[in-house]
Amino acid sequence: MLEYPDIDPVAISLGPLDVHWYGLMYLLGFAVAWALGIYRARQPHTVFNEKQVGDLIFFGIIGLIVGARVGYILFYDFASVMANPLSLFAVWQGGMSFHGGLIGCIIAVWYISQRDNVPFWAVGDFVAPLAVLGIGFGRIGNFINGELWGRVTEVPWGMVFPGAGPDPRHPSQLYEAFLEGLVLFAILWLFSRRPRPIMSVSGLFLFFYGLFRFSVEFVREPDAHLGFVAFGWMSMGQVLTLPLMIAGAILLYLAWRNPVYPEPAREEGES
Repeated sequence: MLEYPDIDPVAISLGPLDVHWYGLMYLLGFAVAWALGIYRARQPHTVFNEKQVGDLIFFGIIGLIVGARVGYILFYDFASVMANPLSLFAVWQGGMSFHGGLIGCIIAVWYISQRDNVPFWAVGDFVAPLAVLGIGFGRIGNFINGELWGRVTEVPWGMVFPGAGPDPRHPSQLYEAFLEGLVLFAILWLFSRRPRPIMSVSGLFLFFYGLFRFSVEFVREPDAHLGFVAFGWMSMGQVLTLPLMIAGAILLYLAWRNPVYPEPAREEGES
């Protein structure tokens, strides 16, 4: 059994202001996404130039944060927020839904595609490889917070999490950080280095994120107030993730059935 490091969730205290590691993980994810976006914008055959990346990241941040918080309320904790509406703004305590954040990002992608007259799926294909390391950083934030732990286990790397009882559990947050963050980033980044048919990168993202998340949910403890929500064994995460795998497979099929490649971005002044 490994010892849980029990890191203080507060990284820095500045008088009455506490800066939490969870929030810093989000900031790190945004910074990495911006840097990767700038790098990709400098490559040939990209749909965005450098000047557009900043707007894309800005609106993506808004969509992610608002969508993730609203999604958590709708999918996981509606009753608690209704009992204490101010808890809606307590994002430092966790309570951010990936699926809600994904919906928020989709709305941001739609807005940018309409504004800049770029095909929706071409924007999605550009964004997908930039975002996944942020997912991994968020899971590390969950681990530091000592939340979303795994089920009881006898594996030698099990940990006893504060507030989760005396039994060692899977560090499922780290499994997700590795699979949904590092591994998924490697898949998407390498795949998208060359021009690919529109929808294929987005499809790959949805399929593999869904596969990794669905798999890890088998060793992640279901939310205590929800338990298993379908068939006596499926968690809410699996119910929400299964459609992503199906959608990803459909997008991949459509992308390669009649491949259409994105047009390179134009710099200002070009016509």
